[in-house]
Amino acid sequence: MRLKTLLLALCIAGTTAFAQKVKYSKEEIKKMETYLFNEGFNAPSPKKTSTLILKDGTTHKGFCSRIETKKGQIYEVSIKDSITKKSTNFSADQISEMYVYPSNAEKIAKVAKYMGNIRNFGTKKLTKNTTGDRIHFVNQTVSLKNKKDDKEFLMQLINPEFNEVISVYHDPRAKETAGFSMMGSPQLGGGVIKSYYVKKGDKIMWLHKDDFEDNYDFLFGDHPEFMKKYPKKSVEWDYFSFLISEYTDMSN
Repeated sequence: MRLKTLLLALCIAGTTAFAQKVKYSKEEIKKMETYLFNEGFNAPSPKKTSTLILKDGTTHKGFCSRIETKKGQIYEVSIKDSITKKSTNFSADQISEMYVYPSNAEKIAKVAKYMGNIRNFGTKKLTKNTTGDRIHFVNQTVSLKNKKDDKEFLMQLINPEFNEVISVYHDPRAKETAGFSMMGSPQLGGGVIKSYYVKKGDKIMWLHKDDFEDNYDFLFGDHPEFMKKYPKKSVEWDYFSFLISEYTDMSN
């Protein structure tokens, strides 16, 4: 009986410890607010060579001449062979991975958007908007917004540097938090992306900021040390990219 009482007390104590709020310093908050994900791009460049790796192991290279999307997600790609100039269509269920370059038009638009929000100067790197690196797309079977039937799409992986445990994918239809602007001046605040597609283990879901707390235990609850350092009541959605990165580092 005493053993059961002791175990119950330890369990309650542990739960209480995780529930307690942690007070972070200004420096820590600034670090947690830094956006670590890659920028999400929706338009591949038709002038640079794209690479498709099919599920059968074959590789195809060419210019991305046409893409078909559903709710913003790519489900079919047409590439023109750089030598024969012949176009070939591939559906997402044929493709394992795709590497493309972002279009210049979209990069220019993203730079303008970056300059239009003062918050970006302290939380994001402009170089992520002007990247010349290839963008990595991965075939994933998802339910769009957790409402539609499961379907295979090519989704942009936006945390390739720290996706060993949790992979985060760009949501082309994601909205951003509102800010404040007066008479054409740069926006103050806002600009925080509200949703992503997130995969941990075999589960992939659409994660909206409003559902962040409900899914916090699923994402991080298997790491007691992390939960003690970053209990759900102490963090905010604004810290999401940092939390994924920190969880990955602490898990390795």
